[in-house]
Amino acid sequence: MALGRAFSVAVRGLEGEIVEIEAHISNGLPGVHLVGLPDTALQESRDRVRAAITNCGNDWPQTRLTLALSPATLPKMGSVYDLALATAVLSAHGKKEWERLEKTLLLGELALDGRVRPVKGVLPAVLTAKRQGWPAVVVPVDNLREASLIDGIEVLGARTLRQLVAWLARKVELQERIETQALPCEQPTDLSDVVGQTHARYAVEVAAAGAHHLTLTGPPGVGKTMLAQRLPGLLPELTPEESLEVTAIHSVAGLLSADTPLITRPPFVAPHHTSSVAALVGGGTGLARPGAVSRAHRGVLFLDEYAEIGNKALEALRTPLEDGEIRLARRDGVARYPARFQLVLAANPCPCAAPDPKDCLCTSGARRRYQSKLSGPLLDRVDLRVEMHRENARAFETEAGEPTAAVRDRVHAARAAAAERWRPYGIRTNAEVSGVLLRREFRLGQDVRAPLRTAVDRGVLSLRGCDRTLRVAWTLADLGGRTSPNTDDVATALSFRAAGGVQ
Repeated sequence: MALGRAFSVAVRGLEGEIVEIEAHISNGLPGVHLVGLPDTALQESRDRVRAAITNCGNDWPQTRLTLALSPATLPKMGSVYDLALATAVLSAHGKKEWERLEKTLLLGELALDGRVRPVKGVLPAVLTAKRQGWPAVVVPVDNLREASLIDGIEVLGARTLRQLVAWLARKVELQERIETQALPCEQPTDLSDVVGQTHARYAVEVAAAGAHHLTLTGPPGVGKTMLAQRLPGLLPELTPEESLEVTAIHSVAGLLSADTPLITRPPFVAPHHTSSVAALVGGGTGLARPGAVSRAHRGVLFLDEYAEIGNKALEALRTPLEDGEIRLARRDGVARYPARFQLVLAANPCPCAAPDPKDCLCTSGARRRYQSKLSGPLLDRVDLRVEMHRENARAFETEAGEPTAAVRDRVHAARAAAAERWRPYGIRTNAEVSGVLLRREFRLGQDVRAPLRTAVDRGVLSLRGCDRTLRVAWTLADLGGRTSPNTDDVATALSFRAAGGVQ
């Protein structure tokens, strides 16, 4: 009998757990028994590992082989355990005790010829290794740049199983970490590209300054998509902690660039209007993968033609909008992903989307049904609602609007003022402020609140809508360099919510 042992990481959502892999060779008929709740991909690893070991010039045990992955109650998925399984088998079959094997976590999929292929979720796995005090982790060479984003732990890249075995025997050295330098952020699009639409441009600026959600309604060709695409350029760069968090999400989703894996700018995610619930919030068999709301974390989620999106998909947005995260329960457990994003919704005013309202063929009932696609609770979470109209020919003759750089400076100054004001309460943006805090600690004077009282008394504004209007008013004050909102700020914020009905 012989026993070998290696270690890897199971990633669940953005959290990782150390997995101990044991290989036990005993008397009996030849066969491989894999235990520890493996999924189909992991079951197939028996054939990949066997072929890789033999093609690298090593012998495969011709007796009974048992491979156990612990903890046994934790579902194991994917091919990330191939490298650890192979080294555990070689250790047991050769009765070798490699000192490095006991102190290193191994991640990687094996090709049949012994090459080490890249896998998803390397960044959260390396973060787990660091937090739990492991001195080193070996990853596929193609994932080395991603793993090198984590300091405080030795990261090494392996090209083949043969090379890894030689490293364990201290005969060769593996490729060491790659220092990644952040590239300068280039803005391929600029706010000055948008012709006219002064009111909508200002709404985008306010949304960026206060992290407010935004709805843009208007006929085709007025610039709804152009404005939404330029919103991320107004937002500040991600902090180092935010960058790692956003990069980890994209690592699990398998969307990182091999050359520049670190994400330093707020992401912009625009799923198609035919996307399913799973595509928006996450899903899949086994353990759920991150959806569009998580990939847009710390950035912008743009839903164009939202009136064409299914009701179930739209209503699924309510929880992440409220909680800033999404929990997905599937067969193999619950995955938790952060989902704190800015929502931008865009739609035509009617189903026919006629360029000129005079040419619209829709009935009044069809228009109402189309415009009421957003439910009251979901619409109530949108602070800024803008109706856009077609510009006339004179708009092309006027000077271009302000560029992104000039607007960004005002946005950053407004965000800095808000962060300083809310720092004692653990808040950074106006959109996060609770209504209780606004009404008690930062209560405005009666004359300033007069437009709100009038709107509530007339039944066109709910009490919850009143709180959201106050948040926008504080953002307007920050953009204007004022220490608190005035009556004009409150009135302007109220105009952004004017969409008919009780708001």
